[in-house]
Amino acid sequence: MHERSSVGELADRLRSELDRYSPGEKLPSSRALVERFRVSPVTVSRALAQLAAEGLVVTRPGAGAFRARPRVPAAPVGDTSWQEVALSADGAADLVPRSVDASGVLVSLAAPPPGVIEFSGGYLHPCLQPERAMAAALSRAGRRPGAWGRPPVEGLPELREWFARSVGGPVTAAGVLVTSGGQSALTTALRALAPPGAPVLVESPTYPGMLAIARAAGLRPVPVPVDADGVRPALLADAFRASGARVFVCQPLFQNPTGAVLAPDRRGEVLGIARAAGAFVIEDDFVRRLVHEDAGPLPRPLAAEDPDGVVVHVCSLTKATSPSFRVSALVAHGPVLERLRAIQVVDTFFVPRPLQEAALELVGSPAWPRHLRALSAELRVRRDAMAAALRLHLPELALPHVPSGGYHLWLRLPDGTAESALTAAALRAGVALTPGRPYFSAEPPAGHLRLSFAAVAGAGEIAEGVRRLRSACDEVPG
Repeated sequence: MHERSSVGELADRLRSELDRYSPGEKLPSSRALVERFRVSPVTVSRALAQLAAEGLVVTRPGAGAFRARPRVPAAPVGDTSWQEVALSADGAADLVPRSVDASGVLVSLAAPPPGVIEFSGGYLHPCLQPERAMAAALSRAGRRPGAWGRPPVEGLPELREWFARSVGGPVTAAGVLVTSGGQSALTTALRALAPPGAPVLVESPTYPGMLAIARAAGLRPVPVPVDADGVRPALLADAFRASGARVFVCQPLFQNPTGAVLAPDRRGEVLGIARAAGAFVIEDDFVRRLVHEDAGPLPRPLAAEDPDGVVVHVCSLTKATSPSFRVSALVAHGPVLERLRAIQVVDTFFVPRPLQEAALELVGSPAWPRHLRALSAELRVRRDAMAAALRLHLPELALPHVPSGGYHLWLRLPDGTAESALTAAALRAGVALTPGRPYFSAEPPAGHLRLSFAAVAGAGEIAEGVRRLRSACDEVPG
């Protein structure tokens, strides 16, 4: 019998028998279900994951599966329909609606149901995070003199100096603002550089969180296609001329989602095109510390080659540490720095000093380079494991580029395959995916998927996730 149909049939049987158990009561063990229904352990695991996704069962590692307790009826709510008028009545004159769509961001932030393999995650699995080093750094930071006092609004001088050295080139500590995570830094940069209603050039495809920031600020994203060598300069120049934009947002290193690195011969061209247009380049250098072991020397940030203040640089410690270690930097040169500083102060005052002190302790400890070396090796292993499994089990999914940095692969679906249907089928099969549609600010050229290999427990879970994805693809007509 086909594995997929076995999973569905077993889930139906278990669903029909749930009334035999009281809320919170334990269901038979997986071994007992294997013997009773004469199915494989994988089938049992997937069937229980499907029931957990439906909210009927709760699975607890090492303890088993239990009937979920009934949901408490929601308390009656008042009539909030008045808010529809309040939120939109004075927006009729807006050139761009300032609505907020966080769906593309929530995909990588939301934890999947128990038993579901997380190919949708945007952060390191706990087993890859430097938890002991972070805990030790936070403990030492808390004992530093003045650690709980008010920091300078620009950030601790020593931390600004460390970020400046990391970027290199003409960047000094005076041009660095410490910010609370890359998302916050991008928000500050876009608000500083573009007034509401203005166009902003973005790579296509690009990071959904940046598109959400732009739209929430009333900006109009204008897509500029990328290829295997990054953004296409001729199209970038055309977009500046056609739109009148004064901002271009890009990820020159291991671009999200394609993994492309901006080619050496395009780097100076991109800066020259922006300079000629009187425009800024926001450089989102988000995964420089997630380089793979086989990458070789990395190109310097664009900011390191920019004496004229064209580049506003964003970098962060979050991706290489933990989603809660939200310490990043905004780097700029010239009058724009004061505007960036003013907006950050108004929005957040400053990044909490204990977190800044902990960041200093972490990056100054011997554990930091050890962590980066171990992470580099493990990301290469996981990338190779996922790429090999996809080529073996899902050859119809095109994998045009295997990056040497970052934490994900970007796949093109066969023509006619519906992203939404495949994503739903995959979740039923026990694997969470990231659909490609939110990465495009205009109509996408084809269906895509982004698969993360950093948010799972290891190569074994990657192999199992690809097997589940194979089952989901068999369910969805192409």
